[in-house]
Amino acid sequence: MADSSATSRRLSGLADAVEAVGVRVLDAVETVGAMAIFFAQTLRWLFARWPRRPLVVASLHQIGVKSLPVVALTGAFIGMVLAVQAYYQFRTFGMETRLGVMINLSMYRELGPVLAATMLAGRIGSAIAAELGAMKVTEQIDALESMGASPVQHLVAPRFLACLAMIPLLTIAAIAMGVVGGAFYCIWVFDVDPYFYFQNSREGTSAWDIAYGVIKSFFFGAAIAIISCYRGFRSGAGADGVGRAATVAFVQSFVVILVLDLFLSIALDRVYYLVWPSEASV
Repeated sequence: MADSSATSRRLSGLADAVEAVGVRVLDAVETVGAMAIFFAQTLRWLFARWPRRPLVVASLHQIGVKSLPVVALTGAFIGMVLAVQAYYQFRTFGMETRLGVMINLSMYRELGPVLAATMLAGRIGSAIAAELGAMKVTEQIDALESMGASPVQHLVAPRFLACLAMIPLLTIAAIAMGVVGGAFYCIWVFDVDPYFYFQNSREGTSAWDIAYGVIKSFFFGAAIAIISCYRGFRSGAGADGVGRAATVAFVQSFVVILVLDLFLSIALDRVYYLVWPSEASV
């Protein structure tokens, strides 16, 4: 009798665990579907009616100009850290002058776009979610709807356009500062020969490597804008709800950036070797 009761409790606990996992999966699927619908609504308003210019300019300034110093500083220090971490390993094989290839490729393809997007998800994504969340809590979004205006057109579309336009430019700035920072540290601190450093850097990279990272940044910018605006629109009541919306916006943006980075890397590599099949054997 005791064994039967223990088995029943174990089966009940297992059923509860399966139910909890199922609820989480359904919630995740529902969230993805709601974000897809939200994204479609944003695109529809972009094609139907262009946002007002002052709204777009304000978003461009907030997202682009105000983010430039922190992105540039981050990029420069990333380049220098790469130089510090790799120099002694390269020196072991007498390949100090090849440091520029490693630093530049890392900045072009991965660290530039990913770390810039992560930095902007924390700075811009959280700010957008908090701002829209406060507007939701104070019923400003409801007031727009009651006046017959579309909140998506006036609040989401300008921010989406600004992220789509400025995040690639900020990524380029981060990449440029990373390349400069790495070159500065290698040449002036580690005394690497500048002629061979720049010659190897030029020969070991191509325009495709820069395009590789910039293409990624467009997708990262779109993801940050949509996730942050969606979370702001779905903010809970009170300061706690707004803070939670900002936190969730950053966490989800960061996860999506990493997932997109993987799949975009696979897709871009396949495109490259389809267009230039001779490179696949190199």
